[in-house]
Amino acid sequence: MKSYSLMFIFSLFININIFSQHITPQNDTIKGVSEFEAEFPNADEAFKNDSIPLMDSLAVFDMLNRGPILDMLDSLLFSSFFSGNGFVADTALLNKYGFQPNEIPNYSDSVYFERISKLNAATPIELTYNAQVKDFIGLYANKKRELTSRILGLAELYFPLFEEHLDRLSLPLELKYLAVVESALIPNARSRAGATGLWQFMYGTGKIYQLNVTSFVDDRSDPYKSTIAAAEHLRDLYKLYNDWLLALAAYNSGAGNVNRAIRRSGGKMNFWEISPYLPRETRGYVPAFIAVVYVMNHAAEHNLYPITPVFMHYDIDTVMVRDVLSFDQISEKLRIPTEQLSFLNPSYRHGIIPSTSEKQYVLRLPKQYVTEFLSAEEELYTYKTQKGVERSTLLAKMENIREQQYHRVRSGETLGGIAKKYRCTVSEIKRWNNLRSNIIRIGQRLIVYPGGNYQASASSEKQTSTTSQGITYHTVRKGENPGKIATRYKISLNDLYKWNNLTSKSVIHPNQKLIVSDPNKKAVLQDTNQAGKFIYYTVQPGDTLWDIAKKYTGVTVDQIKEWNDLKNSNRIKPGQKLKVGMAG
Repeated sequence: MKSYSLMFIFSLFININIFSQHITPQNDTIKGVSEFEAEFPNADEAFKNDSIPLMDSLAVFDMLNRGPILDMLDSLLFSSFFSGNGFVADTALLNKYGFQPNEIPNYSDSVYFERISKLNAATPIELTYNAQVKDFIGLYANKKRELTSRILGLAELYFPLFEEHLDRLSLPLELKYLAVVESALIPNARSRAGATGLWQFMYGTGKIYQLNVTSFVDDRSDPYKSTIAAAEHLRDLYKLYNDWLLALAAYNSGAGNVNRAIRRSGGKMNFWEISPYLPRETRGYVPAFIAVVYVMNHAAEHNLYPITPVFMHYDIDTVMVRDVLSFDQISEKLRIPTEQLSFLNPSYRHGIIPSTSEKQYVLRLPKQYVTEFLSAEEELYTYKTQKGVERSTLLAKMENIREQQYHRVRSGETLGGIAKKYRCTVSEIKRWNNLRSNIIRIGQRLIVYPGGNYQASASSEKQTSTTSQGITYHTVRKGENPGKIATRYKISLNDLYKWNNLTSKSVIHPNQKLIVSDPNKKAVLQDTNQAGKFIYYTVQPGDTLWDIAKKYTGVTVDQIKEWNDLKNSNRIKPGQKLKVGMAG
């Protein structure tokens, strides 16, 4: 699904080659070694003489130190969703093996082999124990214990959802552990390659499974929608290979890479046999998955316990939002922390729910707030926050919702030319694609969001704005709507409706003239021969005539030019004093 999997979310903190250090067997507290060896007499020998192809240590080290986004696991955002003391209150009861608080149990290969063999017997997914799996067990169970504890806590929130949809499609429930490998159960995780969400969907693959992306909503970060898509995608991949390990490899690197590896291996249909021909990061993907299955099922044996999130799956309910709404409005009105709203609704990228009468969206809330939301719903839509966020400003922002597209770089193209083509900025393209410089190469695929939010130029203002009897009118152009016009003239949407006898359901048409200044106020006098004194404005650095005209109701660029004898020139300089109207 992507070039670099988030399966290696811990690797930024690894400064040595963990694969050169095997865990030293220290105790076998769960089952005696002699008892186990009687049941599996050849386990250790089989492990030592493993015929499964292994990666060379340099490749493994490189794999574990490329492309992770581990910082998300330690972010302050997530730390607020765990109980104050970090661990559940009944840790002592969970600690049925009598471990000391900071004790890190280690086991022999025989014990690992036995436990994974039993897990293997309970699933159609082939779970194998070998050196690669062992090293990943050491990573999750030994080196990054606190982070694994957080994953155990988040599993209590997300696994019931995963299991529901895996069961609906009759898929192995163990596939739920794949999300741990992919994202460490962080719903808004994003890889350097652009894969996003709990299940790390790339944009194109997400589109195939109806995961849409706009400037405000990313369905790939929606736990519910992305889980449905992941289950369907895994089902489709299994149909291709009739082998779960190959399906997992294809989920990570794409079916094309798996098919090439099969051809290069001489037609082998076994993950371990085609592993040397897979991309480096994919070779460790299945071992990491097996290790996660093991650790999540034997956490207590490794003295690991969940760091409990504030919310469990049964603490959450949903409501339908019928009009545009911001997290700030909900937070201030209902007194819900915005961090909780973001945590429960990670698909809303900027804290804005862009619902309309044509398309409504789901909002997830702690159950105790649902009744209050429904009671105050109509007030919420019109509530103005302390930050000045209200329906009119949100609607104006929504005019710039842009669908994500891809652009393939051609010979001679530059970022500036591409930005002009898609009506965005160079800095936006660099941010969307994690570019550190302006250098691009032929054939490179760039993420773009066409149709940026640009202010109209002075010339376009001259064409669409006129003043008569002190009232400013705007001539509607094709593609414009009330929200966009209100933003342009810095007036509220409600005022625009009132001045033009419109409602929120009214339709405006090209060439229609709309009043965009208060007709009840005395506008700035246009005739300089009338009595009164001029109002002056001192030009600031960066000012344009268009900027200055916007500061004064009813004043146009042409008026300022006429009053100041600028004729056909738009040139002004900082410190210059301009007449911008008449005092009453």
